[in-house]
Amino acid sequence: MKKHILIVGGGFAGINLIKSLRNDNRFKITLVDKNNYHFFPPLIYQVATSFIEASNISYPFRKMFSNNKHVNFYMGNLIKINPGDKTIETDTGILSYDYLVLALGTESNFFGMENVRKNALPMKNIEEALYLRNHILLTFEEAARNKDIKQAEKLQNIVIAGGGPTGVELAGMLAEMGKYIAKKEYPEIKLGLSHLYLVDALPSLLSPMSDLAKKTAYEKLKELGVKIILNASVKDYIDCKVILSDGKTIETETLIWTSGVIGKEVPGLPEKSIGRGRRILVDAYNKVVETENIYALGDLCLMLSEKRYPNGHPQLAQVAIQQGKNLADNFKRIEDEKVLEPFQYNDKGSMAIISKYNAVVDLPKHSFKGFIAWLTWLFIHIIPLIGFKNKIQLAFDWFRLFITNNPSIRLILYPKRNT
Repeated sequence: MKKHILIVGGGFAGINLIKSLRNDNRFKITLVDKNNYHFFPPLIYQVATSFIEASNISYPFRKMFSNNKHVNFYMGNLIKINPGDKTIETDTGILSYDYLVLALGTESNFFGMENVRKNALPMKNIEEALYLRNHILLTFEEAARNKDIKQAEKLQNIVIAGGGPTGVELAGMLAEMGKYIAKKEYPEIKLGLSHLYLVDALPSLLSPMSDLAKKTAYEKLKELGVKIILNASVKDYIDCKVILSDGKTIETETLIWTSGVIGKEVPGLPEKSIGRGRRILVDAYNKVVETENIYALGDLCLMLSEKRYPNGHPQLAQVAIQQGKNLADNFKRIEDEKVLEPFQYNDKGSMAIISKYNAVVDLPKHSFKGFIAWLTWLFIHIIPLIGFKNKIQLAFDWFRLFITNNPSIRLILYPKRNT
């Protein structure tokens, strides 16, 4: 009998687990996801800023595994796990498993601020990125029609909460949109009223990265006209006013939320299996504590056993990719009755793009910036894309758009927000 591995979540962890097992006929694999496609989160901000199409960073699961007879796709949203019965409940049916792998990732953390949750604009998935794109474009159109100076300023102001890589990359992209595109395409708008704010509670941008990266990000964004506010956090968002922890307020109709994540809720797991940030506690082999035959991978899991990372691994794509591959090897070892290999993270560095031809790259023993770092960023972000067409199309679009400063996909296609 083939062992049935049920994988919930088709992100980096789930996909790499499947890739490593798909040709092993001892396993039957079912991937469960609420979407029918895999997407590449590091580039989602470029979808939100009308720079690339969503299809450039997305790929259908069924096409991805159409040549693998041991892999099936099941579209559904996880409702509950039943560990005793070895089943899961989804909104489209009930599935059984021999091994269950949870790789659902995270969602935006609004830290209990209800007004922010209701009115801020997160950017964790394709739908949210497209909504944000439409919101920005609709706001520009309204600003172009508006004759009231105070209202025009509120419409043109944009506040980004969170100074990590996503916030920095988004701020740089929006600043360059204003510099190269808004002046030409929105002549009715008085750009002197426009302000782009980047707010972070910590004393520096890109806090997990090197001093070189922090300094470069700060200086380059300042050059682009971004108003950087450090040592202050968003505390509320009422009547189009962002209220900061230092008492200051900013009037805006656009608060973009990139400030923190929390693990997606998985009903049915023991209470002792859940750690801080709602991440699922796992042992050195990614098995969920207090359970049998249930595993968790990627951003959703919290592993405290590796000495170099006593507080858990960073929530990065590379961790998820490596954990997926390691668990695949261990599933094979279980079948071969061999000793399991504990997970050990191989840190390959981190990077962020700041502006056109300018990025920062932190390798384990060396950091660098500028044009070479920008090329490195482009190259690294093309490699993981699934599908030859995605890689070629994205590379072509990138170089054309960076040279011309003229993306042409600013289409308002989904003006209604899903509730």
